Amino acid sequence: MNDQTLDARIQTLTASFLSKPLPMLAGGGWRPARSGHHYEILDPSTARPLAQVADGGAEDVDEAVEAARSAFVHGPWPQMPPAERARLLWRLADAIERDADQLALLESLNTGKPLRVARAFDVALAVECVRYNAGWPTKLAGVTHAMSQPGEWHAFTLREPVGVVGLIVAYNVPLTMAANKLAPALAAGCTVVLKPAEQTPLTALRLAHLAEEVGFPPGVVNVVTGRGRDAGIALVKHPDVDKISFTGSTATGRAVLAACTGNFKRVSLELGGKSPVLIYPDADLERAMDAATMGVFGNSGQICAAGSRILVHPAVYDRVVDGIAQRAARLKLAPGQDPACDIGPVISRAQVDRIAGHVAAAQADGARLAFGGRARPGPGFFVEPTVLADTRPDMTVVREEIFGPVACLMPLDESGLDAVAAQANDTVFGLSASVWTRDLSLAHKLVRRIRAGSVKVNASAALDFGLPFGGHKQSGWGRENGREGVEEYTELKSVAISL
Repeated sequence: MNDQTLDARIQTLTASFLSKPLPMLAGGGWRPARSGHHYEILDPSTARPLAQVADGGAEDVDEAVEAARSAFVHGPWPQMPPAERARLLWRLADAIERDADQLALLESLNTGKPLRVARAFDVALAVECVRYNAGWPTKLAGVTHAMSQPGEWHAFTLREPVGVVGLIVAYNVPLTMAANKLAPALAAGCTVVLKPAEQTPLTALRLAHLAEEVGFPPGVVNVVTGRGRDAGIALVKHPDVDKISFTGSTATGRAVLAACTGNFKRVSLELGGKSPVLIYPDADLERAMDAATMGVFGNSGQICAAGSRILVHPAVYDRVVDGIAQRAARLKLAPGQDPACDIGPVISRAQVDRIAGHVAAAQADGARLAFGGRARPGPGFFVEPTVLADTRPDMTVVREEIFGPVACLMPLDESGLDAVAAQANDTVFGLSASVWTRDLSLAHKLVRRIRAGSVKVNASAALDFGLPFGGHKQSGWGRENGREGVEEYTELKSVAISL
């Protein structure tokens, strides 16, 4: 599309949705925060205000949870046949697809990501996610069991919804992530209170409008906007919330876990990562370098499963360092609405400063800067894709999740398969890993030795909503996607009847 058409679309979106402070969906209707306060949402490409949203707090969370509890216990939701829940989810997916262009533009403006990526990836995956989970309401059944007790028995299990669920999502892929929590929770028969990231709540609010439009009963879907320190902590601590599903940093995940102990609510945590990418000489190196480049620089490095530790066999180490540096140099750093944009801004000025500090510390500690390393002067929050070579496992830049466009390359240990696996596993995280080799025997051996929730061979990404996703170690608890992801929102009840 040409610039004039895009400008017109932005003006229309501003006039229809962004021109007034945006209310939240809580207590059965759309309303401002009870405090009367709102706060500004910034466009990270310009650092200018984009919208204003309700600044919710504990009182708003109370009303949202009360509405969700009433809908779960007394409303039409608990009596609704599973097939009707499935139909509602299908209608929601159709509505997202219908409004895909508007949602993509809103996501691009709010996060800074390339508009074409928001359309082809974020919105498309949200549609696919809701449609996938629409198949589950009619399939969440228990099983019968043979009893060894004396007498005759009929014993079986039931899958029942856990209840009221608090959903807390991160700022990097807000629409897809909101859909990926809402859809399985609703499929399981739960009611929800969604707390979007304070920086990127706009598509979550539009998603709630669509849920209301297609016929979800009042109170089933609630959205409370606000700061994590206020609305977020109130939701996590709330005694009438039965489960929390959180995606975010490991540090915040620890705080969430501690806050959930009050009523022993169920907890799912999808947390940070420092994922290894192992590249061997027999791999298709051009393809491996392409994948490794976008695996760490895509979405401006703001990906929990980013392949940020790139371990390369010494025989091809220099070639891979140069190849990734050359690819990084070709990436266009620009606002997300620029058709040429490959990499948009990071989310905030604080994140720019944090990334710059890590890069400077790595160089001072002996890392070699192969490309990038600079923050672009304003407006906006732009950081060059950065390639650090000759990094070491003890460096902070290698050990901590940067959540920015920073690749750390180091030679692969040649002393044996177990040494390679130890190098890959030398992290507190365990979310994802990639292995690049044509030797499938080697690949299978490494898959069994790498401690990560997801291991790809000759691929940097393999997102499928039927394939469970989650982490080992400090990368989280539980799984999203697949049967396992839906069952995270259920309780298992055993029934034994003496005949």
